[in-house]
Amino acid sequence: QVQLVESGGGLVQPGGSLRLSCAASGSIFSLAVMGWYRQAPGKQRELVAAITSGGSTNYADSVKDRFTISRNNAESTVYRQMNSLKPEDTAVYYCHLRYRLEYYWGQGTQVTVSS
Repeated sequence: QVQLVESGGGLVQPGGSLRLSCAASGSIFSLAVMGWYRQAPGKQRELVAAITSGGSTNYADSVKDRFTISRNNAESTVYRQMNSLKPEDTAVYYCHLRYRLEYYWGQGTQVTVSS
């Protein structure tokens, strides 16, 4: 069983930055694809960024050049640095782990971008 614990959300002004972290339990982290999803009120959950076990990354067009996903396999942690935040980035952000046919979600962390 894998548990994902997110941290780092909060309130930030437009143009500001936040760094989210997601710590995973269990032994499959280094083999897994890690992703960050977000869900805004009234909208479907969408993939924001993902990183493979080998470090290849993929980003949604809406966050390219502003968000960076990274991972530390030794600490079983995935990070997301968010810069130049916009009000439309306001959402609950979820950490996701996928390994073969297994997948797990974190509990979500709120990010609010507002002046």
